Amino acid sequence: MGARSSRRACWSTGSASTRNAESPPVSRVHIQGLQIRYGDVEVIPQLDLDVQPGEFLVLLGPSGCGKSTLLHSIAGLNPISGGRIDIGGQDMTHAEPSQRGVGMVFQSYALYPHLSVRDNLGFPLRMAGLPKPQIAERVAKAAAMLQLEALLERRPGQLSGGQRQRVAIGRALVREAQVLLLDEPLSNLDAKLRAELRRELKLLHTQLRNTMVYVTHDQVEAMTLATRIVVMNQGRIEQIGTPAQVYDTPATRHVAAFVGSPTINLVDGAVHGGCFDVPGLVWPLATADAAALTLGVRPEDLIVGHDQPLQGTVELVEPLGSQHLLWIASAGRRWSALLPGPAQVGLGDTVRFGLPAQRLHAFGPDGRRVPLA
Repeated sequence: MGARSSRRACWSTGSASTRNAESPPVSRVHIQGLQIRYGDVEVIPQLDLDVQPGEFLVLLGPSGCGKSTLLHSIAGLNPISGGRIDIGGQDMTHAEPSQRGVGMVFQSYALYPHLSVRDNLGFPLRMAGLPKPQIAERVAKAAAMLQLEALLERRPGQLSGGQRQRVAIGRALVREAQVLLLDEPLSNLDAKLRAELRRELKLLHTQLRNTMVYVTHDQVEAMTLATRIVVMNQGRIEQIGTPAQVYDTPATRHVAAFVGSPTINLVDGAVHGGCFDVPGLVWPLATADAAALTLGVRPEDLIVGHDQPLQGTVELVEPLGSQHLLWIASAGRRWSALLPGPAQVGLGDTVRFGLPAQRLHAFGPDGRRVPLA
């Protein structure tokens, strides 16, 4: 464990001894005009964000989009170049991490290998000077929430990855912080453990109603955990909305392409006389004429059937249990179609398909969503 990780594990919330153990406070996080530069590199040009008390907000985006930088700025780990950060109605722009009333969970567990689970959980409270009975009460409460009661006397080396991450989460919970910040906490776990801990985090938030801000590049985590999702790209916010809003009405081409698995089908063309026109595809489209337009359709919305007007050849079939994914080559481009049940066609078969009028997405040259009638 590096020295930096050790220091992070020692954070105290400052006012922990005065908080009611039965009802941890929740706080609004308000960010206005945030700017972050490293020398000549502008990581976040200018950003406004309002995290409501008690919500589970997920920052979603590709690597390098600024989501972890934003989270670390809320925590006080990154100096900011401009703007203001309020937590719980107080200006915390330049406050020390220990003064912000936040708990932090990192991708690396940052546990003390020589301490038991019990002592790892209680460490930040001992550093804050809480009485031993209060420490024991909070540790017991966190252990019960996270199913760690049988593991309290073990050391980190005797735990699985999922159990270590539970301890790291518990160490943030015992502080009873106003805000919990989680930086890709499940990235080091295998798929099964990730799914299990996703459920536990969701249940934990339902129980505690803490304000949580969670960073991930995994859209499944974002869709299953979030009250609202903030989709980021190159230091800017592309869209803020509920999981349903982000998925069903993506505000930009970037959001449409990033959210959804399998990824959305996107075709670049133009609109003339009420038709989307691209070589090999002319399709009615109720929008104004445009020299450049991107048309999108999600794989589960693509219609495959004998009565459809377009034709293609099956290039690949991917069985997915209760569904299957067809890759269809047509007029020099490839379409993906997600269909229920086992595949009824094979490689090289000819299939007919069409586009759903009510489930199409369109984006202009600037990447912004274009409304369709």
